Amino acid sequence: MYIETVPNRGSKPTILLREGKRQGKRVTKRTLANLTHWPKEKIEALRCVLRGDAINQQGFTIERSLPHGHVHIVLGMIRKLEVDSLLASKPCRERNLVVAMIAQRLLNPCSKLATTRLWHTTTLASELDVADADENELYAAMSWLGSRQKRIENKLAKRHLSAGARVLFDISSSSYYGRSCPLAAYGYNRDGDKLPSIVYGLLTNSEGTPIAVDVYPGNTSDSKAVPDQVEKLRKRFKLERVVLVGDRGMLTQVQIKALRSYKNLGWISALRSSSIRKLIKQEAVQPDLLAQENIAEIKSNDYPGERLIVCYNSLLAKDRRRTREELLQATEQALQKISAEVKRRTKTPLSADEIGIKAGKVLNRYKMSKHFILEISDNNFSFQRNAEKIKQEQQLDGIYIVRTNEKNRKPVCR
Repeated sequence: MYIETVPNRGSKPTILLREGKRQGKRVTKRTLANLTHWPKEKIEALRCVLRGDAINQQGFTIERSLPHGHVHIVLGMIRKLEVDSLLASKPCRERNLVVAMIAQRLLNPCSKLATTRLWHTTTLASELDVADADENELYAAMSWLGSRQKRIENKLAKRHLSAGARVLFDISSSSYYGRSCPLAAYGYNRDGDKLPSIVYGLLTNSEGTPIAVDVYPGNTSDSKAVPDQVEKLRKRFKLERVVLVGDRGMLTQVQIKALRSYKNLGWISALRSSSIRKLIKQEAVQPDLLAQENIAEIKSNDYPGERLIVCYNSLLAKDRRRTREELLQATEQALQKISAEVKRRTKTPLSADEIGIKAGKVLNRYKMSKHFILEISDNNFSFQRNAEKIKQEQQLDGIYIVRTNEKNRKPVCR
């Protein structure tokens, strides 16, 4: 771009902002703006900018400067991923508020009240025209978002899932400290707290892209959550053929029996340690051979119509052996302190019950009860490692078995 002065007979010259392009041997001009009405100083300043000359900034005063780069990057990625169109196909106030809250959550997570304050320290609020919003309007926008959850999930499923796709599902829980939430209930608390909790399940595609999330009462078991997800996949997302992937705690034997009743539904899970130990006893799995070939497919009459993929990870095996030895040593040191205390207490000897409580706390802390043999009586305590149990456990190091009813897919073992 450049500024061109076009003389006029008997009148003031015309000042034009033009763009020149070369087309073959010809140079074409395109007028972008007429700057004739501009003051001479303003035209000269623009001419310097277009030429790349340095500008004298002594006449400028910076009154306010807001950080913008990080906001530009986050909003650019949100638009590239088309998150705004997932929320609502047409622009609206609520969509802008939700997009702004998502961006703020990525930039600096905080409460809704703090969000409305932090918006004025960057260009985020002005970029989305929500600078006048307060925390009550943000909560209202979240209610609007909740009412559109099914529409958003349907769009995500259409974008990221197809017939025959693998979907991953798992549930977790969070403790709840209040008293007014209707979903808070006592159940299996994965935080280990003796508090009511809320259960939530996440459904993703094979690459981990979130598709849907559901919130359940805290006493909801896996047996209720899994069928609910299957119905969602088949009815709401209209996927007649799908493969559900879950860990061995999610897709248990009971769940798998229930999944077999669904037509065209595949599943991939894994065996528990007790089941692997049983296969080793039956010699269906030979740990010595796995050191030479780290993946193999086996069959067992205990699992008719299923494929069992045995995987061996040498690095995982070494890590488990190291961790087990560290826990064994830590447990022995704690038990030795109890033994020394029992021997020291001659005037007020410890009873068998008191010794048992102390030893039980140590074993529960390190989860090593099955690896030790204890002898407890009044004023007497001794212990030793259970070599047989430890040897049985060592056979499982680095071994895991994937089970599936899929015939043409090869599960990935790492």
